[in-house]
Amino acid sequence: MSKENRHTEENHIFRYKQFTITQNHAAMRVGTDSDLLGTLSAGGNNILDIGTGTGVLSLMLAQRFPNAQIQAIEIDENAVLDAKDNFFASPFADRIKLEHIAFQDYIKEVKDTMPIYDSVVCNPPYFDKSLECNNLSKTRARHSSSLPFSILIKGAYQLLKPGGFFSVCIPKEVLEDFSAECTIVGFSLQDIYKIKTVPEKEAKRFVLVHRKGRERAPQEHVCCMLNEERQRSTWYLQLMKDFHLDR
Repeated sequence: MSKENRHTEENHIFRYKQFTITQNHAAMRVGTDSDLLGTLSAGGNNILDIGTGTGVLSLMLAQRFPNAQIQAIEIDENAVLDAKDNFFASPFADRIKLEHIAFQDYIKEVKDTMPIYDSVVCNPPYFDKSLECNNLSKTRARHSSSLPFSILIKGAYQLLKPGGFFSVCIPKEVLEDFSAECTIVGFSLQDIYKIKTVPEKEAKRFVLVHRKGRERAPQEHVCCMLNEERQRSTWYLQLMKDFHLDR
């Protein structure tokens, strides 16, 4: 099945092999970053998805890790509407909990029970304030003013059990600053996936997997989404084979 056939009703529905994403309300739609993070992030028995949006990351993780209990949090009420519907309609509904709450407030809510999680995943907002738009939902989803890196990283560290993993997908423009913040807090980088779109270009996306403690030399993976013929690469097809309908 072609990519176009996985999108229906003007991109309001995105179909995966084991679940469907309806995106009638969320400002940010399913995209490549979500697919990459959903397949490359570290797992565990207890996982936190920060800023779940439509819920696609939680659903991918639920499929990859059949024993995982997943807590999804989301600040935007429109995105919560989509995530709630998507979780309920999936075969993983009994293992995913959703809470409409800002990450900063969630930290306060669970402070007496930390550490909680084996894995924390986030597709963080990264645009600066100068680029904010008039749509509040899109601003929250895309701009770092709604969740500064320092708060996100420190909070993730506090929530993780010793040896727990923190996985994110970020663009090249913020890689240096984000990595520096992680080092300051005490994370050690375990894996860095440098994602190229085409072979001759530099990587624009980076999936980072940090760990709380247990330092070791990070493993570097250079990956390319398209081959020289501008078709999906063997690496990308293999990565998405359990999720995309055209595999």
